[in-house]
Amino acid sequence: MKLLEERIKQDGIVLPGNVLKVDSFLNHQIDPELSQAMGEEFARLFKDAKIDRVLTVEASGIAIGVMTALELHVPLVFARKKKSALINEPVYTHRVFSYTKKEYSDILVLQKFLPAGERVLLIDDFLANGEAALGLAKLVEDAGSEVAGIGIAIEKAFQPGHQRLLDKGYRLEALASVASLANGQIRFTNDADKD
Repeated sequence: MKLLEERIKQDGIVLPGNVLKVDSFLNHQIDPELSQAMGEEFARLFKDAKIDRVLTVEASGIAIGVMTALELHVPLVFARKKKSALINEPVYTHRVFSYTKKEYSDILVLQKFLPAGERVLLIDDFLANGEAALGLAKLVEDAGSEVAGIGIAIEKAFQPGHQRLLDKGYRLEALASVASLANGQIRFTNDADKD
């Protein structure tokens, strides 16, 4: 998605440890028009996948997930990272490791919001090692539903997440695929086509 790639090049900041900081438009401050465009693109990419529900993880995937669900005319559910005192009903839960935060979280969704027999589209802001996406997929499968696809705003193609998801047989669509962050330079996988 050219619009997203241009925004990453304009406002993305490369930090040590292969971290791409995009908090000015994606995961702290949110550009609603860009989020809407991403939702429209995910809806276009998955229009024939018969999606019943969109699932993401709090908090960074919510804006893109809402826009995608709106375009697909289906509900959005987000997995929580902390159990609220108000959650006293059965949940699906799975432990995931965050690449950027370097910590484990137990993600959870109330069972009533993830019914069996549905086709669920997973949406998230980043893909590095694939932990969050695999954790969401586990919740869907535990519920007796099917992962219809995985939509990622930005994937770091030089890390193993992409291949891990493909190896599990999931359909994966990334709007921006970063090939390298070497020397503080953002290079996309399709940049090789321009050389």
